[in-house]
Amino acid sequence: MQASQNHIGDTRKKRQRRIRAVLAGGLVLGVGAAVTLAAWNDSEFAQGSFAAGAFNLVGSTNGTTFTDNPNVDAPASLGFTVDSSNLTPTDVVYAPFAVQLDATTTTDAQITLTQAATGGTVANLSYSVIQSTAFGCDATTTGTELVPAATPLGSDPATVPTFSLSAGADAAAGAPAYLCFAVTAGADLAQLQAGTATWQLTAASL
Repeated sequence: MQASQNHIGDTRKKRQRRIRAVLAGGLVLGVGAAVTLAAWNDSEFAQGSFAAGAFNLVGSTNGTTFTDNPNVDAPASLGFTVDSSNLTPTDVVYAPFAVQLDATTTTDAQITLTQAATGGTVANLSYSVIQSTAFGCDATTTGTELVPAATPLGSDPATVPTFSLSAGADAAAGAPAYLCFAVTAGADLAQLQAGTATWQLTAASL
């Protein structure tokens, strides 16, 4: 009887050990499953920086010293080669002007030339504008015609005149464009008439 009980006890102990082993195995398998489901994580980030450039058009009446003249009420004064305040019929007077993008400018530009304003009497006066290859302006000046001869003072030509300017490299000013303004007095110019004309050069960044 005692032997039978011992046998039964041994059997139970073996079963318990097997169950514990199975449970232990289940735990091991569970841990193994968790490791299998885990994954490595990594990231890459990219950033861009953005800033505005600079842009400034300046002009010169002597081809050397360039200044800022952004207001119609305070324009640069063109230096005509002949006294433009003592015109007689058929007289022609000439004045050079230059524009460039200054050293702070970081982008190229397209320049548009328009007649900004007139004052007094400008009847029987016409003008033309040539873009030349060097600073200077007289009857011998040649180049690209921006405004054709005989365009009435105070008006713009049918085709709006434009030209391009390039920004300078390495913080230097860009190459200038040279303009030659010619104003012609008509045959019917009235004595003592007086007037002014102001041109605007508008730069648009490219």
